[in-house]
Amino acid sequence: SVVREYERVIYKVCYLYTTPNATLNDLYQEVVLNLWKAFPKFRRECKISTWIYRIALNTCISFIRKEKNIPEIVTLNQEADRTEETDETQAMLRQLYRMINRLGQLEKSIILLYLEEKSYEEIAEITGLTLTNVATKLSRIKDKLKRMNKEE
Repeated sequence: SVVREYERVIYKVCYLYTTPNATLNDLYQEVVLNLWKAFPKFRRECKISTWIYRIALNTCISFIRKEKNIPEIVTLNQEADRTEETDETQAMLRQLYRMINRLGQLEKSIILLYLEEKSYEEIAEITGLTLTNVATKLSRIKDKLKRMNKEE
């Protein structure tokens, strides 16, 4: 199934938008439900991966908007990344995710797609931004993350 093929990607998107009131699995299930509901409308005008990212991001952002009064705090969950990493690599990833969680919603989406090695064109298509805007925002996000890293 398509969901199984992109399960890891969906979990990563959900991971960045998990709040104290929502478990990772609850948000994942919401994304899967929305994918299932939207699939009949999928027109194949873009890659299926692009469509899945867009549904996942929109679902997570909608959820966050509903939970507006709750601070955005993300707890680490082993299900989000099942790869076996060294302790040092895992510590670096945890630090990166902590910094990413301090970004705004759109910034999170852009950097997540970038980390998934999506092209600027794909990021623009998923987020609805222009190619120039993606490049500018990504440069600013990288600078912001570098500053955050120096502060920690």
